[in-house]
Order: sequence, then C-alpha cells, then structure tokens
Amino acid sequence: MSRSARSGRLFVLGLIVVCAGAVPARAWFFPEWKSGIEWPMPPVVDPGTASSAPSDAVVLFDGTDLSAWEGGDKWTIENGYAIDQGNIRTKEEFGDCQLHLEFAAPEEVKGSGQGRGNSGVYLMGRYEVQILDSYDNETYYDGQCGSIYKQHPPLVNACRKPGEWQTYDIIFTAPRFNDDRTVKSPGYVTVLHNGVLIQNHFELLGDTKWDAPPSYSKHPERGPISLQFHGNPVRFRNIWIRDLMPAPAEMPPSPPTPEPAGE
Repeated sequence: MSRSARSGRLFVLGLIVVCAGAVPARAWFFPEWKSGIEWPMPPVVDPGTASSAPSDAVVLFDGTDLSAWEGGDKWTIENGYAIDQGNIRTKEEFGDCQLHLEFAAPEEVKGSGQGRGNSGVYLMGRYEVQILDSYDNETYYDGQCGSIYKQHPPLVNACRKPGEWQTYDIIFTAPRFNDDRTVKSPGYVTVLHNGVLIQNHFELLGDTKWDAPPSYSKHPERGPISLQFHGNPVRFRNIWIRDLMPAPAEMPPSPPTPEPAGE
C-alpha cells in the first residue's frame, strides 16, 4: 500500500473515531426510542419573585385579609402578617398540592418544650406538620418543628432564631381509598424548612393525633388546610397553594394482534 493511501485510510479512521466519540455508540446502530404517549404541552407559569406566589397559585393570605379562611375574623392583621388567635381553615378544599407559608415564633421567649411558638399546619384538616420554636429548645423529637406530628421527626433541625421569619414548602400527595374503605394508597409528605429538606416523601401512617396512635379512616378526596392555635401568638404571612393535577396523557393505541398463520 502506498504512503498516500495509508495516510488517507488513517485520516478516515480517525474521523470515524472522533465522530463516534461525539455521539452515543447505540445511536449509530439503533433508532431513537419514543414512548408514543401523547403529552399535553406543559402550561407556562410565571414563578414570581422570592416573596410572591406563582401565577397558577391560589393565594390564601397576601397580607391584607383572611377572607379565604373560616374563622379568619378572629385573627389580627398588621404590617402584612396575621397573628394566630384561634383555629382557622380554608373555605376551599384541596387534595394533592404544593403549599407555601411563612411563620415566625414570638421574639420574646416564654415557656419551653411544646410551650414555645406552638402551632401547626394541617393538610386536609387531619395530617399535621408541626410548627414550633425549636431553636435551642428540647422536646420530643417527633413533636419538634418540622415533624410529622407523633409520626416522624425532621431529618434535621433547620429552625431560625425566635422572631425571625421562616418558610415551609410542603408537597403533599393525598391518600386514596377503596370502596370498602380500606387504603388504596397512603398519603405522602415532603417538607422543606427554610429551603432545607427535612421530610423526604414520608409515607403517612394515618391521621396525626395527640392522644392516639395514627390510623386511616376514609375521607373525601379533598379537604381544607387548617392552621392551629395552641395558645402562642405565632405570626403568618405569604400563604399560597397550588393544586397538583396529573397531566391528562393519552396512551398510544395497542398494536393489532397478529392473526395466527394458516396451516
């Protein structure tokens, strides 16, 4: 083989190697796999600023009034926040959802354990994520701030100092029930406290109760968001929620079943 022919052959081989390195090897031999599922186009949502709700959220409290809540007239509103003065719950009901709220325990520390900055947010009115001043405050672990009350302590204690504003971002999957009232699928809760993951898709064991072990009882597919009054003037602001609805995908038609070959 001549030197020029050998050089040309090496150049072509090198070009193939370079190209093969730029594309996954399977792409040279197999066509791209596609699921065939017809997904709708995801809607465009304005995420808002760090202190505002996204454009598809239901605003539950914007600092001006509590008209979205039953019992909201019991609370005091000042300087854009509301002070906890009685149990309240939303007039609208929700199932799977993303919930954002901001809260602050009293700056002046009084009491200890469960007596400091105690409140709670209840999903569907029955599954509680505990609110508590857990900054340098000992209590039982499955009752401190960020716990799924009496079911699971937070992965870490991410509390800020008393009086400082804190955030909860909660992702909730509601439980489903069979016609015979048994559990079809349990509920799940993910919680970020001040941006820190403290509950990671925790499987709920049932209702959260103070005086009894958790248990499920069949309930409607949607329920209210409740805020608990526990005798402490906890402040709240910037509360919003998003319904999480599955995308209505259409499955591709099944291929026809081949007829058996004739004999």
